[in-house]
Amino acid sequence: MVRTKGRGVGFIQGYDPETLQEIVDREGVYERLVEVRRQRSFPAQLEQVWLLKVLGEIDEALQIAEHAVRLARMSGTRKDLLHARILHATVNQRRGSFSRAEAELTTCIEEAEGQSWPRISALAHSHRGKTRYDAGDYAGARSDFKRELFLRQELGADDEQLEVTMNFIDAAERKRSTDRGIFAS
Repeated sequence: MVRTKGRGVGFIQGYDPETLQEIVDREGVYERLVEVRRQRSFPAQLEQVWLLKVLGEIDEALQIAEHAVRLARMSGTRKDLLHARILHATVNQRRGSFSRAEAELTTCIEEAEGQSWPRISALAHSHRGKTRYDAGDYAGARSDFKRELFLRQELGADDEQLEVTMNFIDAAERKRSTDRGIFAS
């Protein structure tokens, strides 16, 4: 397990080295979900989506994510909309809708890079990398994780955050090497 603290919503204890999915304090996540359900703000809706997603409540997460995207389109900033769309794509990824998630993340990357928003671009690259990883495109995942690493280094990310991304790169490389070994036999 890859450890991290202070990343995401604060409940992430690490990442599974095989699936790259968040390992969370489920009790803490559930308690936070009870608190945040009472709130109606846009950030609270995004947080609910993430909390539901990591708890495996994908149908409800998708409903709230779709509502958050609509809300951001109507009354949010362009950055709000990108954050909502990235989160929406991660729910689609968890549902197994990899091509839908990858397409949405690609457009988010293009807009973030076009607007010179490196933090959002790094986030979208990370999630597109995870989507590609889940879909078995390990070379594509590795490429996204390397771009994420570059962006995070440019932004001055701490060593712990960079280590998480380097572990994602290593995982994609291991899977890619394993796949090549299988097909070479």
